[in-house]
Amino acid sequence: MYLCIMKFIAIIPARYASTRFPGKPLAMLDGKTVIQRVYEQAVKVLEEAYVATDDERIYEAVEAFGGKAVMTSPNHKSGTDRIQEAAMKIGTDADVIINIQGDEPFIHPSQLSTVKSLFDDPRTQIATLGKPFESIEAAENPNSPKIVTDIDGYAMYFSRSVIPFIRGKERAEWTQSFPFLKHIGLYAYRREVLAAVTKLPQSPLELAESLEQLRWLQNGYRIKVGITETETVGIDTPEDLQRAEEFLRTRK
Repeated sequence: MYLCIMKFIAIIPARYASTRFPGKPLAMLDGKTVIQRVYEQAVKVLEEAYVATDDERIYEAVEAFGGKAVMTSPNHKSGTDRIQEAAMKIGTDADVIINIQGDEPFIHPSQLSTVKSLFDDPRTQIATLGKPFESIEAAENPNSPKIVTDIDGYAMYFSRSVIPFIRGKERAEWTQSFPFLKHIGLYAYRREVLAAVTKLPQSPLELAESLEQLRWLQNGYRIKVGITETETVGIDTPEDLQRAEEFLRTRK
């Protein structure tokens, strides 16, 4: 019997220009840059990883710690477009490309393994993760998108609003009545699907909610959602970097 082994590759988009935190990939976090910490987490699970950047300083920093980097256009509107250009430049033959955010230094190996396992289902075109919210107050944060899935674990919708509405229950009881899922922004795509979705125009739902994944759903692509219980600390602001330092100290 012939067993087909799928090949996975990680591409980590990293921009220098950030409105809220310029240069954050090169910010120091307990003696290492943020981008180095992301890269080191990726290669614990994936044999091959690249940082896709538009800035020579990031490129040189990645090369300096022994990582692989590829220069991409500064004009991309999303990380998805950036990793597609990087995949073409690398000339990868990987079956699946995993997009790991360059500001997630605590992405956990178990989360990457979960995303990989979702492609055991041949229907999976795109994969991502969800984590149960601990409180309704956390779910009400519009910066934490929510996911609703079907019975097989495929995404039906992503929203900044709290969905679904629990009828006949006090709001404080909602999280005991339904497993509200927080979206964790880790994506994986079959290589041909990545090439296709980057050619799609923005969709009405995407523009309404400012969530790129709604473009894919609205165009009929299937997104499988894995469940993780692991909390991560994304870095969007200098204050987040301080929280990440505290998170590291706590883990130690």
